[in-house]
Amino acid sequence: MIELFHVTRKYGTGAPALTDISLRIEKGEFAFLTGPSGAGKTTLLRLIFRDEIPSSGQVIVNNENLGSMRPRRIPNLRRQIGVVFQDFKLLPRKTVFENVSYATQVIGLPVREQRARTFKVLEMLGLNHRLHSYPEQISGGEQQRVAIARALVNRPLILLADEPTGNLDPDLSREIIDLFKNINSHGTTLLIATHDRELIRRMARRTIALDHGRLLPAGAD
Repeated sequence: MIELFHVTRKYGTGAPALTDISLRIEKGEFAFLTGPSGAGKTTLLRLIFRDEIPSSGQVIVNNENLGSMRPRRIPNLRRQIGVVFQDFKLLPRKTVFENVSYATQVIGLPVREQRARTFKVLEMLGLNHRLHSYPEQISGGEQQRVAIARALVNRPLILLADEPTGNLDPDLSREIIDLFKNINSHGTTLLIATHDRELIRRMARRTIALDHGRLLPAGAD
């Protein structure tokens, strides 16, 4: 599903953000990506959804080499990948419903299908009562669920999340992770970047650990 072969990512003349990373994430897997701030977690996620390309090495997603992918193929790739950003990136002047349905507009779904998918995913995430609310009118936990709904509405094969519980209290964090477990149970591949060691310990899933842009041996985190 996701493979990296000797991937290095450099910015200018400074130390590489990632150095010689090789790993494989299987279809349907639920894995954590961990490490301190500046370890390279966000860079690795950006490489997977082709927001960046490696300086060297190969990133393969669904048997496609992202480094040599033609620009016209990128939108199709991103339809297969949902991304939940750390700062949510909700559109402040759009309602909850509009924020989520916007993702379906971008890929050109018919209006009836846009509405059907949006209603369904908001219902799944318990946001029916917030359809007409704006981001500033809802709680941080609800904003996070809206961000997850937007990432899921196009039914991606892969879901990437960057510190999805970083700004939430422990109870809300557990609620969000339970949502991810449910999503994964339906076959979606999940990769969650987090530095929450308690969360990782409690979940007991595979952990991919980075430090200063390098992959640590299994169990060394």
